[in-house]
Amino acid sequence: MEVLDLEHQTMETFLRWAAEIGISDSVDSSRFRDSCLGHSLSVADFPHAGGRGLGAVRELKKGELVLKVPRNALMTTESIIAKDRKLNDAVNLHGSLSSTQILSVCLLFEMGKGKSSFWYPYLVHLPRDYDLLATFGEFEKQALQVEDAVWATEKAIAKCQSEWKEAGSLMKELELKLKFRSLQAWLWASATISSRTLHVPWDSAGCLCPVGDLFNYDAPGDDSDTPEGPESAIQTSSPEPVSTPNNVEEAGFVVETYSERLTDGGFEEDVNAYCLYARRNYQLGEQVLLCYGTYTNLELLEHYGFMLEENSNDKVFIPLETSLFSLASSWPKDSLYIHQDGKPSFALVSTLRLRLIPQSQRDKSVMRLVYAGSQISVKNEILVMKWISEKCGSVLRDLPTSVPEDTLLLHNIDKLQDPELRLEQIETEAFGSEVSAFLDANHLWDVTKFSAKPVEFSRKTSRMLSKWRLSVQWRLSYKRTLADCISYCSEKMNNLSCTQDRLRDL
Repeated sequence: MEVLDLEHQTMETFLRWAAEIGISDSVDSSRFRDSCLGHSLSVADFPHAGGRGLGAVRELKKGELVLKVPRNALMTTESIIAKDRKLNDAVNLHGSLSSTQILSVCLLFEMGKGKSSFWYPYLVHLPRDYDLLATFGEFEKQALQVEDAVWATEKAIAKCQSEWKEAGSLMKELELKLKFRSLQAWLWASATISSRTLHVPWDSAGCLCPVGDLFNYDAPGDDSDTPEGPESAIQTSSPEPVSTPNNVEEAGFVVETYSERLTDGGFEEDVNAYCLYARRNYQLGEQVLLCYGTYTNLELLEHYGFMLEENSNDKVFIPLETSLFSLASSWPKDSLYIHQDGKPSFALVSTLRLRLIPQSQRDKSVMRLVYAGSQISVKNEILVMKWISEKCGSVLRDLPTSVPEDTLLLHNIDKLQDPELRLEQIETEAFGSEVSAFLDANHLWDVTKFSAKPVEFSRKTSRMLSKWRLSVQWRLSYKRTLADCISYCSEKMNNLSCTQDRLRDL
């Protein structure tokens, strides 16, 4: 209870500080209030929809301004070094560091100031832990199982470690305390920058936006979906340009064209502030959500530390022969994939149509059909569906665990996260080898054996458990997509066979 009271008090202090520096959820922000919220929004808990977030305190209309954060309230490299000559001089001597590295150092520099930092009321509300891929340990990394995901994790870890070493001399010159120069501190700072920054036109690293990063994430394409993930996962100064797909049906498959990146706000020069808008109509008490781009689940894990159960933008890539990529020269490699609902992409199907037609039959008329996304023949289409189905089946068979096994494992992990759970060794052995390996890795057998009290995991173990769950959740989604693709292809083959039989009877 005391902890909750303290959190409430620090939140009130933070919102009062935010109001003092001009942050407001009202169009008229000239009148000082005890809190920057209350006109349109309020901080609320949404336990099944992202945790702490912002709820509507009145009816909100789509496109209505719901939060304005003036430039002076944005935490950027520019605003931080402007308040400290020593930091400014040191940063100017390290031009080889990226803008993101510089902002990470500035964040750690401010953290080192403690209560004397101008940003202290904001900094105390930043999460102390993140679940981005760069923070994964060996156990969680291997739990992903899929080679592409393991490789993405290794790359994220290596990148973070490399950037930390490069920034080491600057942090030493600034005389940061050892705890703020550690790899652990760097992981925290870079994860904060990756998962919480918004795009600003004057700095590619983006900005940290007090109050603005309390909004939870809503995936593009379906405003009615239940949101997933912590509030720390929605803000983005995107690591790479992000496009929003406009799906167009062509020959039974989804073709993607791309327009400008979808956002629900941005920095507006005319008012010198970051302005955020309601992406749809909201009723009193509803959670107000914002969307900042289109991501696959692996990208969400890499940059934000969460994933969506239902993500229409997710993609599953299957191993393909190198020769296929030369045939698919009209389409980028990353367009050869399977949608989360199990449908193969337009580019994948078109490439295989060409691959499975004999070389001698690839005349101009056939090529026109291929590039138009049209079926070449019933026989060819059956071969395409059979090839995809067999490839998906082969991938599933090669993975260490099955869909039912992962479903059960996810259930067992949830049991381990239950604070009232009383574990006994015989129970954990029944959970399966992966659970046993987790307990082994954390030296928990002695703790759990014949336990008479609920198990209390250490903070480190709890974080590992959370990341392990994400790994299993991701690989399960991957496998379900492959299984759905097999079902889709089987249905298509049955329909095509019936068509073939009817044509033969004519």
